Order: sequence, then C-alpha cells, then structure tokens
Amino acid sequence: MAKIKIGIVGYGNLGKGAIEAIKVSPDIELVAVFTRRDPQSLQIDGVKTLHIGDAPNYQNEIDVMILCGGSATDLPEQAPIFAEMFNTVDSFDTHAKIPEFFELVNRAAVSSKKTSIISVGWDPGLFSINRVLADAILPVGENYTFWGKGLSQGHSDAIRRVEGVKHGVQYTIPSEDAMDKVRSGLNPELSTAEKHSRVCYVVAEEGADLASIENEIKTMPNYFADYNTEVNFITEEELQRDHSKAPHGGFVIRGGNTGNGNKQIYEFSLKLDSNPEFTASVLVAYARAAYRLNKENQYGAKSVFDVAPSYISPRTAEELRKDYL
Repeated sequence: MAKIKIGIVGYGNLGKGAIEAIKVSPDIELVAVFTRRDPQSLQIDGVKTLHIGDAPNYQNEIDVMILCGGSATDLPEQAPIFAEMFNTVDSFDTHAKIPEFFELVNRAAVSSKKTSIISVGWDPGLFSINRVLADAILPVGENYTFWGKGLSQGHSDAIRRVEGVKHGVQYTIPSEDAMDKVRSGLNPELSTAEKHSRVCYVVAEEGADLASIENEIKTMPNYFADYNTEVNFITEEELQRDHSKAPHGGFVIRGGNTGNGNKQIYEFSLKLDSNPEFTASVLVAYARAAYRLNKENQYGAKSVFDVAPSYISPRTAEELRKDYL
C-alpha cells in the first residue's frame, strides 16, 4: 500500500514533533522539511531540508503539507498560499480569529481543489470536539474549559514577536477554586480572569525598554488583555535551565442536568509532558484525513467538526468496529 507523502513547513518545536510522529506512523512518509533558514544549517538526520521557496516544485511529490508556523503572523500569511498548492493541515489557535481564517483558507483551497483542515491540535481541536459532544448530550448545562498548568506554544510565540524580546515563554495557570465549583455542579458564572492567570518569563534584548515590553504583552488583544498577566524578566541561562520543557494539558467540563434534576458531569482531560509533540501528533493524524477527504473530492477548508474519527485512524473500518467499538 502506498504511503501518504508529507511535507513539513517550519522546524520549530512543532515541526520537530511532527517528524517524531511520522516516525511511528507506518502509513506515512516524510518527503522534506521546508524552512526560511539556510537548509544546510538544520542537518536533520535522514531528512531532506529545503528552503521554503522550493516548496512549489514539490506539488506532485507531496500529498499533504503540515504547516508548523505560529498563529500570530506565520499561518495567516502562509496557509492560503500553501492551500493553493497542497492539501494542508495547520494548528491556527487564535480562537477569536478562526472564522475569518477559515474563510481565507477556504477560498484558496476551493479554487485549487485542495483540502485544508484548519485549527488542528488539542485546543482548538480535541477540546473543541468535546465541547460540541458535551453540549449535544447535555443541552441543559454549561461548558467550561480550563488550560494548564502548562506552557502555551501560541502565547509564547506571541510574546517572542514583541519588539525587544529575545526569548520568552508563557504559562497558563487554571484556578483550582473555579474548577472545584464547576465539578460540584454549581455551573458558576466565571469571568476570563477568574478562570486563569497567565505568567510570562521574558529574556529581553540588551538595552530594551522593559516597561514597554511588559505593557505591550499585558495589553495584547486575544492573548493577554483579558487575563491577570504577570511578566517576569529573566536571563537566558535561567530560561534554559528552568523553562526548556513544554508541559501542558487541561480540562473540558460540562455540568448538566437530565430528567428530574439529576446532575451529570462530563469531563475530558489531557496531561502532557510535551505540548508541541502531542499537538504535532494530532496534526499528523489529521493529515491522513486531509489526504482521504481530497481523494473523495471534498475540497475547501474543514475543521475538526467535519472529520469523522475513522478518517484520522490508520486502521480499517473493520478493525475499528472489531477492536474499538
């Protein structure tokens, strides 16, 4: 059986995770990694590395391109361009801008008869699916999403885009008190700030205006403006020593009622040692779906809501019914 041929755009933490996920996927083959850097500087063992400008030459050799850039600036620019040439999967995670991002990618993918699955990962992604399931099953109730404690890839990327920032990471901290109230079935009204806080660790460029950096981070819309945000300036050595790993996780909880006021709690959770490696694993699974949907002439942008679970699995329908149903 022919393998699904994959290309990766970007060689940050997410791109590295995608390579690891492909290694354990027997039905998938990595063709090349495309980068804006000098390809010779990457030297990835056993992997072809090419400049991003060479990607158009590989339209006949790659079935699905996995886009591993950041949501702040990379994906809004790259996703529609690549959707004109390839089937794509991305992890765009700026929730408030997903509708307009969908339309942008959809126009490109429809016109080129390609299939692009957007906003793939665990949130948006797996958490999104569970919010929909919980809402459908318990129509009388409330959904709650808690993230962390963990290092956020998207928010960390947004920090690093601030002028004067050399390196930086951001941790999302859920409120234990808020989660306890939700799990008790109280269905409380919670503001954004009451559910989470955000803690940033920043390595500034030499001579940078620290007050300006802190203000820009704390007032950044869609990322930090609605939260209690703490900004800590540290050295590069401290960042490497204390913040080199990327744990994360979180919870989707719905408190609902059925029948004569019986309380029902729906909860889905993840606890991750490596946020980017898990997110990349989801991207690789959905690359299967993009390939299969395109073979069925299902063109345009899709979200995880449009993809049946069988499309992301390497197993046959018979195997799924026998072993997993």
